[in-house]
Amino acid sequence: MTKTVNHWIGGKTAEGASGQYGPVTDPATGAVTTRVALASAEEVDAAVAAAKTAYASWGASSLAQRTAVLFRYRALLDARRDDIAALITAEHGKVHSDALGEVARGLEIVELACGITTQLKGELSTQVSSRVDVSSIRQPLGVVAGITPFNFPAMVPMWMFPLAIACGNTFVLKPSEKDPSAANLLAELASEAGLPDGVLNVVHGDKVAVDALLAHPDVAAVSFVGSTPIARYIHATASANGKRVQALGGAKNHMLVLPDADLDAAADAAVSAAYGSAGERCMAISAVVAVGAIGDELVAKIRERAEKIVIGPGDDPASEMGPLITAAHRDKVASYVTGAAAQGAEVVLDGTGYTVEGFEDGHWIGLSLLDKVSTDSDAYKDEIFGPVLCVLRVDSYEEGVALMNASPFGNGTAIFTRDGGAARRFQLEVEAGMVGVNVPIPVPVGYHSFGGWKDSLFGDHHVYGNDGVHFYTRGKVVTTRWPDPADAPAGVDLGFPRNH
Repeated sequence: MTKTVNHWIGGKTAEGASGQYGPVTDPATGAVTTRVALASAEEVDAAVAAAKTAYASWGASSLAQRTAVLFRYRALLDARRDDIAALITAEHGKVHSDALGEVARGLEIVELACGITTQLKGELSTQVSSRVDVSSIRQPLGVVAGITPFNFPAMVPMWMFPLAIACGNTFVLKPSEKDPSAANLLAELASEAGLPDGVLNVVHGDKVAVDALLAHPDVAAVSFVGSTPIARYIHATASANGKRVQALGGAKNHMLVLPDADLDAAADAAVSAAYGSAGERCMAISAVVAVGAIGDELVAKIRERAEKIVIGPGDDPASEMGPLITAAHRDKVASYVTGAAAQGAEVVLDGTGYTVEGFEDGHWIGLSLLDKVSTDSDAYKDEIFGPVLCVLRVDSYEEGVALMNASPFGNGTAIFTRDGGAARRFQLEVEAGMVGVNVPIPVPVGYHSFGGWKDSLFGDHHVYGNDGVHFYTRGKVVTTRWPDPADAPAGVDLGFPRNH
Protein backbone atom coordinates (compact mmCIF):
# COMPACT_ATOMS: atom_id res chain seq x y z
CA MET A 1 0.00 0.00 0.00
CA THR A 2 1.27 3.48 -0.89
CA LYS A 3 2.37 5.41 2.19
CA THR A 4 0.89 8.83 2.96
CA VAL A 5 2.84 11.90 4.03
CA ASN A 6 0.65 14.10 6.21
CA HIS A 7 1.14 17.51 7.78
CA TRP A 8 2.95 18.29 11.04
CA ILE A 9 0.98 20.83 13.04
CA GLY A 10 1.23 21.72 16.72
CA GLY A 11 3.88 19.11 17.45
CA LYS A 12 2.08 16.11 15.98
CA THR A 13 1.01 14.52 12.72
CA ALA A 14 -2.16 16.04 11.27
CA GLU A 15 -3.88 13.88 8.69
CA GLY A 16 -4.82 15.63 5.48
CA ALA A 17 -8.43 16.81 5.58
CA SER A 18 -8.82 18.34 2.13
CA GLY A 19 -9.23 15.01 0.36
CA GLN A 20 -6.61 16.11 -2.15
CA TYR A 21 -3.35 14.18 -2.56
CA GLY A 22 -0.37 14.43 -4.85
CA PRO A 23 1.85 11.60 -6.12
CA VAL A 24 5.47 11.20 -5.00
CA THR A 25 7.57 9.06 -7.32
CA ASP A 26 10.85 7.25 -7.04
CA PRO A 27 12.73 8.97 -9.89
CA ALA A 28 14.91 5.89 -10.43
CA THR A 29 11.96 3.63 -11.18
CA GLY A 30 9.20 6.03 -12.13
CA ALA A 31 6.90 4.27 -9.67
CA VAL A 32 4.59 6.18 -7.35
CA THR A 33 5.73 5.21 -3.86
CA THR A 34 3.97 7.78 -1.71
CA ARG A 35 1.07 10.16 -1.72
CA VAL A 36 1.28 13.55 -0.04
CA ALA A 37 -1.65 15.40 1.49
CA LEU A 38 -2.33 18.74 -0.19
CA ALA A 39 -3.49 21.32 2.31
CA SER A 40 -6.60 23.43 1.98
CA ALA A 41 -6.61 27.06 3.07
CA GLU A 42 -8.26 25.93 6.31
CA GLU A 43 -5.40 23.55 7.06
CA VAL A 44 -2.91 26.35 6.45
CA ASP A 45 -4.95 28.46 8.88
CA ALA A 46 -4.60 25.69 11.48
CA ALA A 47 -0.82 25.61 11.08
CA VAL A 48 -0.54 29.38 11.35
CA ALA A 49 -2.83 29.36 14.40
CA ALA A 50 -0.61 26.75 16.08
CA ALA A 51 2.45 28.87 15.31
CA LYS A 52 0.76 32.02 16.61
CA THR A 53 -0.20 30.31 19.86
CA ALA A 54 3.34 28.99 20.31
CA TYR A 55 4.84 32.41 19.64
CA ALA A 56 3.26 33.84 22.79
CA SER A 57 5.74 31.87 24.90
CA TRP A 58 8.54 31.06 22.43
CA GLY A 59 8.99 34.71 21.45
CA ALA A 60 9.49 35.58 25.12
CA SER A 61 11.75 32.61 25.88
CA SER A 62 15.35 33.08 26.89
CA LEU A 63 18.24 32.76 24.48
CA ALA A 64 19.58 30.02 26.73
CA GLN A 65 16.37 28.01 26.32
CA ARG A 66 16.37 28.39 22.54
CA THR A 67 20.01 27.49 22.05
CA ALA A 68 19.74 24.48 24.39
CA VAL A 69 17.06 23.07 22.09
CA LEU A 70 19.16 23.82 19.01
CA PHE A 71 22.24 22.10 20.40
CA ARG A 72 20.18 18.97 21.06
CA TYR A 73 18.66 19.29 17.60
CA ARG A 74 22.08 19.50 16.00
CA ALA A 75 23.12 16.27 17.74
CA LEU A 76 19.98 14.44 16.56
CA LEU A 77 20.44 15.63 12.97
CA ASP A 78 24.04 14.49 13.04
CA ALA A 79 23.03 11.06 14.32
CA ARG A 80 20.31 10.72 11.67
CA ARG A 81 22.26 12.01 8.64
CA ASP A 82 21.95 8.74 6.76
CA ASP A 83 18.21 8.47 7.38
CA ILE A 84 17.58 12.00 6.11
CA ALA A 85 19.81 11.39 3.09
CA ALA A 86 18.01 8.13 2.30
CA LEU A 87 14.65 9.95 2.17
CA ILE A 88 16.16 12.55 -0.16
CA THR A 89 17.53 9.87 -2.48
CA ALA A 90 14.26 7.94 -2.51
CA GLU A 91 12.15 10.95 -3.50
CA HIS A 92 14.55 13.30 -5.28
CA GLY A 93 16.85 10.73 -6.87
CA LYS A 94 20.24 12.30 -6.09
CA VAL A 95 23.01 9.92 -5.12
CA HIS A 96 23.48 9.21 -1.42
CA SER A 97 26.80 11.04 -1.12
CA ASP A 98 25.22 14.14 -2.66
CA ALA A 99 22.28 13.87 -0.27
CA LEU A 100 24.69 13.60 2.67
CA GLY A 101 26.43 16.73 1.43
CA GLU A 102 23.10 18.53 1.40
CA VAL A 103 22.44 17.57 5.01
CA ALA A 104 25.93 18.74 6.00
CA ARG A 105 25.38 22.18 4.44
CA GLY A 106 22.06 22.47 6.24
CA LEU A 107 23.74 21.56 9.51
CA GLU A 108 26.04 24.56 9.07
CA ILE A 109 23.05 26.85 9.57
CA VAL A 110 21.84 24.89 12.59
CA GLU A 111 25.31 25.41 14.04
CA LEU A 112 25.07 29.12 13.25
CA ALA A 113 21.73 29.21 15.04
CA CYS A 114 23.30 27.54 18.09
CA GLY A 115 25.52 30.61 18.38
CA ILE A 116 22.70 33.10 17.87
CA THR A 117 23.44 34.81 21.19
CA THR A 118 26.26 36.87 19.69
CA GLN A 119 24.22 37.69 16.58
CA LEU A 120 21.40 39.20 18.63
CA LYS A 121 23.51 41.50 20.76
CA GLY A 122 22.28 45.08 20.60
CA GLU A 123 24.14 48.38 20.71
CA LEU A 124 24.35 51.06 23.38
CA SER A 125 25.42 54.69 23.27
CA THR A 126 25.68 56.34 26.67
CA GLN A 127 25.40 60.03 27.50
CA VAL A 128 24.22 61.11 24.04
CA SER A 129 22.76 64.04 25.93
CA SER A 130 22.68 64.86 29.61
CA ARG A 131 21.71 61.61 31.35
CA VAL A 132 20.34 60.20 28.08
CA ASP A 133 21.30 56.78 26.68
CA VAL A 134 20.25 55.23 23.36
CA SER A 135 20.13 51.49 22.75
CA SER A 136 19.28 49.40 19.69
CA ILE A 137 17.77 45.95 20.06
CA ARG A 138 16.44 43.32 17.68
CA GLN A 139 13.22 41.44 18.29
CA PRO A 140 11.44 38.56 16.50
CA LEU A 141 8.69 39.17 13.96
CA GLY A 142 6.18 36.53 15.04
CA VAL A 143 4.95 33.82 12.67
CA VAL A 144 7.13 33.44 9.56
CA ALA A 145 6.82 31.05 6.62
CA GLY A 146 9.17 29.25 4.27
CA ILE A 147 8.34 27.90 0.81
CA THR A 148 11.09 25.61 -0.42
CA PRO A 149 12.03 23.79 -3.67
CA PHE A 150 12.37 20.15 -4.62
CA ASN A 151 16.08 20.18 -5.39
CA PHE A 152 17.27 20.50 -1.78
CA PRO A 153 14.42 19.17 0.38
CA ALA A 154 16.47 19.24 3.60
CA MET A 155 19.14 21.91 3.09
CA VAL A 156 16.98 24.82 1.97
CA PRO A 157 14.45 24.42 4.81
CA MET A 158 17.44 24.30 7.19
CA TRP A 159 18.67 27.54 5.65
CA MET A 160 15.50 29.12 7.01
CA PHE A 161 13.77 27.72 10.08
CA PRO A 162 16.74 27.18 12.47
CA LEU A 163 17.69 30.86 12.30
CA ALA A 164 14.07 31.98 12.41
CA ILE A 165 13.27 30.01 15.56
CA ALA A 166 16.62 30.90 17.16
CA CYS A 167 15.61 34.55 16.76
CA GLY A 168 12.36 33.82 18.62
CA ASN A 169 9.94 33.39 15.72
CA THR A 170 7.67 30.45 15.04
CA PHE A 171 7.66 28.84 11.61
CA VAL A 172 5.35 27.31 9.01
CA LEU A 173 7.19 25.36 6.32
CA LYS A 174 5.61 24.53 2.96
CA PRO A 175 8.12 22.19 1.27
CA SER A 176 7.94 20.91 -2.27
CA GLU A 177 5.19 18.36 -2.76
CA LYS A 178 7.53 16.38 -5.05
CA ASP A 179 9.78 15.16 -2.19
CA PRO A 180 8.04 15.95 1.11
CA SER A 181 9.25 13.29 3.54
CA ALA A 182 12.55 14.89 4.60
CA ALA A 183 10.73 17.97 5.90
CA ASN A 184 8.55 15.88 8.20
CA LEU A 185 11.56 14.08 9.63
CA LEU A 186 13.28 17.42 10.27
CA ALA A 187 10.21 18.57 12.21
CA GLU A 188 9.90 15.33 14.16
CA LEU A 189 13.56 15.52 15.23
CA ALA A 190 13.07 19.12 16.33
CA SER A 191 10.21 17.99 18.55
CA GLU A 192 12.37 15.20 19.92
CA ALA A 193 15.03 17.81 20.73
CA GLY A 194 12.51 19.64 22.92
CA LEU A 195 11.18 22.29 20.56
CA PRO A 196 7.78 23.29 21.98
CA ASP A 197 4.68 22.26 20.05
CA GLY A 198 3.72 24.70 17.33
CA VAL A 199 7.10 26.41 16.98
CA LEU A 200 7.83 24.47 13.77
CA ASN A 201 4.95 23.30 11.57
CA VAL A 202 4.93 21.62 8.15
CA VAL A 203 2.04 21.90 5.71
CA HIS A 204 2.24 20.18 2.36
CA GLY A 205 0.46 21.44 -0.67
CA ASP A 206 0.38 23.21 -4.00
CA LYS A 207 -0.57 26.74 -5.06
CA VAL A 208 -3.61 26.67 -2.77
CA ALA A 209 -1.36 26.35 0.28
CA VAL A 210 1.15 28.87 -1.04
CA ASP A 211 -1.48 31.51 -1.71
CA ALA A 212 -3.03 30.94 1.71
CA LEU A 213 0.32 31.65 3.36
CA LEU A 214 0.95 34.73 1.20
CA ALA A 215 -2.42 36.21 2.13
CA HIS A 216 -2.58 35.19 5.78
CA PRO A 217 -2.71 38.25 8.08
CA ASP A 218 -0.81 36.45 10.87
CA VAL A 219 2.23 35.60 8.71
CA ALA A 220 4.77 38.39 9.10
CA ALA A 221 7.44 37.27 6.62
CA VAL A 222 7.96 34.79 3.81
CA SER A 223 11.19 33.14 2.63
CA PHE A 224 11.24 31.45 -0.76
CA VAL A 225 13.69 29.62 -3.01
CA GLY A 226 12.65 28.54 -6.50
CA SER A 227 12.36 29.70 -10.10
CA THR A 228 12.44 33.37 -11.08
CA PRO A 229 8.81 33.60 -12.29
CA ILE A 230 7.54 32.15 -9.02
CA ALA A 231 9.97 34.24 -6.95
CA ARG A 232 8.64 37.37 -8.65
CA TYR A 233 5.08 36.27 -7.91
CA ILE A 234 5.86 35.45 -4.27
CA HIS A 235 7.56 38.81 -3.77
CA ALA A 236 4.79 40.84 -5.39
CA THR A 237 1.94 38.99 -3.68
CA ALA A 238 3.42 38.80 -0.19
CA SER A 239 4.64 42.41 -0.33
CA ALA A 240 1.18 43.56 -1.40
CA ASN A 241 -0.11 41.83 1.73
CA GLY A 242 2.32 43.76 3.92
CA LYS A 243 4.84 41.01 4.50
CA ARG A 244 8.60 41.06 4.58
CA VAL A 245 9.90 38.89 1.72
CA GLN A 246 13.14 37.25 0.65
CA ALA A 247 12.52 35.42 -2.63
CA LEU A 248 15.47 33.74 -4.32
CA GLY A 249 14.92 32.98 -8.00
CA GLY A 250 16.63 31.19 -10.84
CA ALA A 251 20.09 31.39 -12.31
CA LYS A 252 22.29 31.01 -15.32
CA ASN A 253 25.67 30.77 -13.69
CA HIS A 254 28.73 31.45 -15.85
CA MET A 255 32.29 30.27 -15.46
CA LEU A 256 34.89 32.45 -17.19
CA VAL A 257 38.03 30.53 -18.17
CA LEU A 258 41.03 32.70 -19.06
CA PRO A 259 43.84 31.49 -21.33
CA ASP A 260 46.29 31.21 -18.42
CA ALA A 261 43.99 28.91 -16.39
CA ASP A 262 44.86 25.36 -15.38
CA LEU A 263 42.61 23.70 -17.94
CA ASP A 264 42.58 20.35 -16.17
CA ALA A 265 41.35 22.00 -12.98
CA ALA A 266 38.85 24.07 -14.96
CA ALA A 267 37.50 20.98 -16.75
CA ASP A 268 37.19 19.09 -13.46
CA ALA A 269 35.32 22.03 -11.98
CA ALA A 270 33.03 22.43 -14.97
CA VAL A 271 32.00 18.78 -14.93
CA SER A 272 31.40 18.79 -11.17
CA ALA A 273 29.51 22.06 -11.18
CA ALA A 274 27.42 21.39 -14.29
CA TYR A 275 26.46 17.76 -13.75
CA GLY A 276 26.51 17.31 -9.97
CA SER A 277 23.03 16.61 -8.58
CA ALA A 278 22.03 16.12 -12.26
CA GLY A 279 22.29 19.88 -12.73
CA GLU A 280 19.22 20.43 -10.54
CA ARG A 281 20.66 23.22 -8.42
CA CYS A 282 20.51 26.98 -8.68
CA MET A 283 24.27 27.21 -8.21
CA ALA A 284 25.09 24.83 -11.07
CA ILE A 285 27.49 26.13 -13.69
CA SER A 286 25.44 26.02 -16.89
CA ALA A 287 27.56 28.26 -19.13
CA VAL A 288 31.33 28.10 -19.57
CA VAL A 289 32.81 31.15 -21.28
CA ALA A 290 36.13 30.24 -22.90
CA VAL A 291 38.45 33.15 -23.65
CA GLY A 292 40.80 33.10 -26.61
CA ALA A 293 42.23 29.98 -28.22
CA ILE A 294 41.67 27.58 -25.33
CA GLY A 295 38.10 26.63 -26.31
CA ASP A 296 38.83 23.47 -28.30
CA GLU A 297 41.18 22.04 -25.68
CA LEU A 298 38.84 22.91 -22.81
CA VAL A 299 35.83 21.33 -24.52
CA ALA A 300 37.83 18.18 -25.23
CA LYS A 301 38.86 17.91 -21.58
CA ILE A 302 35.28 18.44 -20.39
CA ARG A 303 33.99 15.81 -22.78
CA GLU A 304 36.65 13.31 -21.72
CA ARG A 305 35.61 13.66 -18.09
CA ALA A 306 31.86 13.80 -18.71
CA GLU A 307 31.90 10.54 -20.65
CA LYS A 308 33.22 8.75 -17.57
CA ILE A 309 30.40 9.81 -15.22
CA VAL A 310 28.42 6.80 -13.98
CA ILE A 311 24.67 7.35 -14.07
CA GLY A 312 22.38 5.13 -12.02
CA PRO A 313 20.04 4.85 -9.03
CA GLY A 314 20.93 7.14 -6.16
CA ASP A 315 21.13 4.29 -3.67
CA ASP A 316 23.77 2.46 -5.75
CA PRO A 317 27.22 3.37 -4.36
CA ALA A 318 28.65 3.16 -7.89
CA SER A 319 26.37 5.91 -9.18
CA GLU A 320 27.77 9.41 -9.53
CA MET A 321 24.63 11.01 -10.96
CA GLY A 322 21.01 10.03 -10.51
CA PRO A 323 17.78 10.66 -12.46
CA LEU A 324 15.79 13.87 -12.76
CA ILE A 325 12.89 14.58 -10.43
CA THR A 326 10.01 13.86 -12.87
CA ALA A 327 9.49 12.49 -16.34
CA ALA A 328 8.01 15.81 -17.45
CA HIS A 329 11.09 17.68 -16.30
CA ARG A 330 13.32 15.12 -18.02
CA ASP A 331 11.48 15.69 -21.29
CA LYS A 332 11.74 19.48 -20.96
CA VAL A 333 15.49 19.28 -20.34
CA ALA A 334 15.88 16.99 -23.35
CA SER A 335 14.05 19.48 -25.55
CA TYR A 336 16.79 22.05 -25.07
CA VAL A 337 19.39 19.60 -26.32
CA THR A 338 17.39 18.48 -29.35
CA GLY A 339 16.72 22.10 -30.31
CA ALA A 340 20.27 23.35 -29.78
CA ALA A 341 21.72 22.27 -33.13
CA ALA A 342 18.97 24.05 -35.04
CA GLN A 343 19.94 27.22 -33.21
CA GLY A 344 23.58 26.98 -34.20
CA ALA A 345 25.18 24.98 -31.39
CA GLU A 346 27.50 22.04 -31.84
CA VAL A 347 26.18 19.09 -29.85
CA VAL A 348 29.35 17.51 -28.46
CA LEU A 349 27.50 15.14 -26.11
CA ASP A 350 23.83 14.27 -26.46
CA GLY A 351 22.36 12.76 -23.29
CA THR A 352 18.79 12.45 -24.53
CA GLY A 353 17.42 8.95 -24.87
CA TYR A 354 19.63 7.61 -22.08
CA THR A 355 18.28 4.73 -19.99
CA VAL A 356 19.62 2.53 -17.20
CA GLU A 357 19.28 -1.22 -17.60
CA GLY A 358 16.73 -2.63 -15.20
CA PHE A 359 15.34 0.86 -14.49
CA GLU A 360 13.95 1.71 -17.90
CA ASP A 361 10.96 3.61 -16.49
CA GLY A 362 13.14 5.96 -14.43
CA HIS A 363 13.50 9.65 -15.24
CA TRP A 364 16.87 9.24 -16.91
CA ILE A 365 18.87 11.61 -19.03
CA GLY A 366 22.55 11.54 -19.88
CA LEU A 367 25.07 14.36 -19.81
CA SER A 368 24.86 16.88 -22.63
CA LEU A 369 27.60 19.27 -23.76
CA LEU A 370 26.80 22.05 -26.22
CA ASP A 371 29.66 24.03 -27.80
CA LYS A 372 29.72 27.35 -29.67
CA VAL A 373 26.36 28.28 -28.20
CA SER A 374 24.81 31.59 -29.21
CA THR A 375 23.51 34.00 -26.60
CA ASP A 376 20.27 34.07 -28.62
CA SER A 377 19.62 30.34 -28.21
CA ASP A 378 17.03 28.95 -25.81
CA ALA A 379 19.62 26.66 -24.25
CA TYR A 380 21.58 29.72 -23.19
CA LYS A 381 18.76 32.08 -22.25
CA ASP A 382 16.68 29.71 -20.11
CA GLU A 383 17.46 28.07 -16.80
CA ILE A 384 17.45 24.43 -17.91
CA PHE A 385 17.92 22.89 -14.44
CA GLY A 386 19.40 19.69 -15.79
CA PRO A 387 22.74 18.17 -16.85
CA VAL A 388 23.29 20.41 -19.87
CA LEU A 389 26.45 22.52 -20.15
CA CYS A 390 26.75 25.30 -22.73
CA VAL A 391 30.16 26.55 -23.89
CA LEU A 392 30.45 30.03 -25.38
CA ARG A 393 33.53 31.45 -27.09
CA VAL A 394 34.83 35.01 -26.66
CA ASP A 395 38.05 36.74 -27.70
CA SER A 396 38.85 38.69 -24.52
CA TYR A 397 38.28 39.04 -20.80
CA GLU A 398 36.30 42.25 -21.42
CA GLU A 399 34.03 40.53 -23.94
CA GLY A 400 33.45 37.66 -21.54
CA VAL A 401 32.48 39.89 -18.62
CA ALA A 402 30.19 41.97 -20.85
CA LEU A 403 28.46 38.78 -22.02
CA MET A 404 27.97 37.60 -18.46
CA ASN A 405 26.72 40.94 -17.21
CA ALA A 406 24.15 41.08 -20.02
CA SER A 407 22.38 38.07 -18.52
CA PRO A 408 19.21 38.93 -16.59
CA PHE A 409 20.36 36.53 -13.86
CA GLY A 410 23.05 37.28 -11.29
CA ASN A 411 23.17 34.40 -8.84
CA GLY A 412 26.65 32.85 -8.82
CA THR A 413 29.67 33.06 -11.09
CA ALA A 414 33.28 31.92 -11.24
CA ILE A 415 36.59 32.75 -12.87
CA PHE A 416 39.44 30.34 -13.51
CA THR A 417 42.83 32.00 -13.84
CA ARG A 418 46.31 32.16 -12.37
CA ASP A 419 46.32 35.97 -12.63
CA GLY A 420 45.49 37.64 -9.33
CA GLY A 421 44.98 41.00 -10.97
CA ALA A 422 42.43 39.58 -13.41
CA ALA A 423 40.64 37.78 -10.58
CA ARG A 424 40.50 40.98 -8.56
CA ARG A 425 39.03 42.91 -11.50
CA PHE A 426 36.49 40.15 -12.06
CA GLN A 427 35.17 40.07 -8.52
CA LEU A 428 34.59 43.82 -8.66
CA GLU A 429 33.21 44.02 -12.20
CA VAL A 430 30.96 40.99 -12.51
CA GLU A 431 27.28 41.55 -11.68
CA ALA A 432 26.46 38.60 -9.47
CA GLY A 433 25.83 38.07 -5.79
CA MET A 434 28.30 35.22 -5.25
CA VAL A 435 31.71 34.95 -6.91
CA GLY A 436 34.19 32.09 -7.01
CA VAL A 437 37.86 32.48 -7.86
CA ASN A 438 39.02 29.04 -9.03
CA VAL A 439 35.97 27.77 -7.09
CA PRO A 440 33.11 26.66 -9.35
CA ILE A 441 30.21 26.66 -6.88
CA PRO A 442 30.75 29.59 -4.49
CA VAL A 443 28.02 28.78 -1.97
CA PRO A 444 29.05 30.77 1.11
CA VAL A 445 29.66 29.14 4.47
CA GLY A 446 26.88 29.60 7.00
CA TYR A 447 28.20 32.74 8.64
CA HIS A 448 28.17 34.63 5.33
CA SER A 449 24.94 35.12 3.39
CA PHE A 450 23.65 33.40 0.24
CA GLY A 451 21.89 35.32 -2.49
CA GLY A 452 22.10 36.74 -5.98
CA TRP A 453 21.51 39.95 -7.88
CA LYS A 454 19.10 41.03 -10.61
CA ASP A 455 16.44 38.42 -11.47
CA SER A 456 17.96 35.93 -9.05
CA LEU A 457 16.71 37.76 -5.95
CA PHE A 458 13.55 39.67 -5.09
CA GLY A 459 13.71 41.49 -1.77
CA ASP A 460 16.52 43.14 0.14
CA HIS A 461 17.86 40.29 2.24
CA HIS A 462 19.96 37.28 1.33
CA VAL A 463 19.52 33.96 3.13
CA TYR A 464 21.27 32.94 6.37
CA GLY A 465 24.37 34.67 7.80
CA ASN A 466 23.92 38.25 9.01
CA ASP A 467 21.24 38.92 6.40
CA GLY A 468 19.23 35.96 7.66
CA VAL A 469 19.33 37.22 11.24
CA HIS A 470 18.30 40.69 10.14
CA PHE A 471 15.48 39.31 8.00
CA TYR A 472 13.98 37.32 10.89
CA THR A 473 14.22 40.22 13.37
CA ARG A 474 13.31 43.87 13.39
CA GLY A 475 15.15 46.70 15.00
CA LYS A 476 13.96 48.85 17.83
CA VAL A 477 15.72 51.92 19.22
CA VAL A 478 15.16 52.93 22.85
CA THR A 479 16.05 56.39 24.15
CA THR A 480 16.21 56.51 27.96
CA ARG A 481 16.60 59.27 30.50
CA TRP A 482 16.67 58.65 34.24
CA PRO A 483 16.90 61.36 36.87
CA ASP A 484 20.01 61.37 38.98
CA PRO A 485 19.33 60.00 42.49
CA ALA A 486 20.87 63.16 43.88
CA ASP A 487 17.90 65.07 42.48
CA ALA A 488 15.42 63.04 44.52
CA PRO A 489 12.91 65.02 46.61
CA ALA A 490 14.08 66.23 50.02
CA GLY A 491 13.69 63.71 52.77
CA VAL A 492 14.38 60.71 50.55
CA ASP A 493 17.92 59.38 50.77
CA LEU A 494 18.70 56.54 48.37
CA GLY A 495 22.20 56.21 49.73
CA PHE A 496 24.02 57.70 46.73
CA PRO A 497 26.75 60.28 47.36
CA ARG A 498 25.95 63.76 46.12
CA ASN A 499 28.11 64.51 43.14
CA HIS A 500 27.12 68.06 42.21
